[in-house]
Amino acid sequence: MNGKIYLDNAATTDMDPDVLEAMLPYFKAQYGNPSSIHGLAKYARDAREHARASVAELINAEPKEIYFTSGGTESDNWALKSVAFGNRPRGSHIIVSKIEHHAVMNTCEFLEKNGFEVTYLDVDEFGTVDPEDVRKAIRPETTLISVMYANNEIGTIEPISEIGKIAREHGILFHTDAVQAFGHVSIDVKRENIDMLSASAHKMYGPKGVGVLYVREGVKLEPLMHGGAQERGVRAGTENVPGIVGMGKAAEIAKRDMDERMAKESELRDHMIGRILGEVPFTKLNGHSTQRLSGNVNIAFSFIEGESVLMLLNHKGVFVSTGSACASGSLDPSHVLLAIGLEHEAAHGSIRFTLSYKTTRAEVDEAVDAVKEAVERLRAMSPLYADHLKRMNKTEV
Repeated sequence: MNGKIYLDNAATTDMDPDVLEAMLPYFKAQYGNPSSIHGLAKYARDAREHARASVAELINAEPKEIYFTSGGTESDNWALKSVAFGNRPRGSHIIVSKIEHHAVMNTCEFLEKNGFEVTYLDVDEFGTVDPEDVRKAIRPETTLISVMYANNEIGTIEPISEIGKIAREHGILFHTDAVQAFGHVSIDVKRENIDMLSASAHKMYGPKGVGVLYVREGVKLEPLMHGGAQERGVRAGTENVPGIVGMGKAAEIAKRDMDERMAKESELRDHMIGRILGEVPFTKLNGHSTQRLSGNVNIAFSFIEGESVLMLLNHKGVFVSTGSACASGSLDPSHVLLAIGLEHEAAHGSIRFTLSYKTTRAEVDEAVDAVKEAVERLRAMSPLYADHLKRMNKTEV
């Protein structure tokens, strides 16, 4: 194995050199606080607003509809809590899917403890929400629907336009966690009837610690944090100007290069899926075969533990994940994989490989070879696999 092969881009991405270059002046030379009124502050303020416009352009929003945050988790919390508490006189019912990120799921648990009712929608075997299930779940007291744009574990892209249309027809606010899709999928908040959208810079070759919440003009936004008058009075705290500049630059690059990046990643993704499913027996692709993120490959390996595969690959310099990085360390199987119908054993035996436009075909092939070796080694020690082979032999006889 030559060097390191990084296939965990859903957890975080390598910052684009042009993004870093754009950020550097705002650490030292142009270090002013954009809330001040002197000349040095103006450079920071202008840079912040340029970044706001770049982010807005990527999703066909208006700059005034973009609010900078510390990342996707804050944006998800802000969206759900703002709508829930701000609309409580009208109703206290929220609809989400069963495969949302923990930033949404745990926020919903918090809201349930505070008197709200949450309906968790089932998904099919591919992780897709049925828009008709959304329609059927709506009640007079429903104030919010939140369905992620693309799943962070299995890569399935949801029917956002259809769900957004249903929400708009019923006068219900629609939020989508687009952390994995932002900068990787063409998003149009106007066409798709999206009222609120969460995104994060470090999933799209930008810096960590900065994200956005898009809020359609006219939607009332309650502050999540109180203090100063930053972000038009609804998000207190001195802005992370270098991070904001970096996110703006990453958005500009994504808009320019998205089609080329997606085409390359999709080709490598399909090559990797084809090799693993074709060369490693007793494997299954998790997620939708076509309606999935261009860089996502999630495979269930029967009769072995995903964590063991991960450790053997790590030893070979191949870096992957068994699921969401935000849930690492948990012994429980992925709630996403259970929601699509996998048994506990299959869920525990799943590995997520996430590619980038920088990934090469040679790296993919090296990684697949390492996977084959790791799986063969682990199955040779697996009593479950041995029992399965015995049953197969008896059946053949």
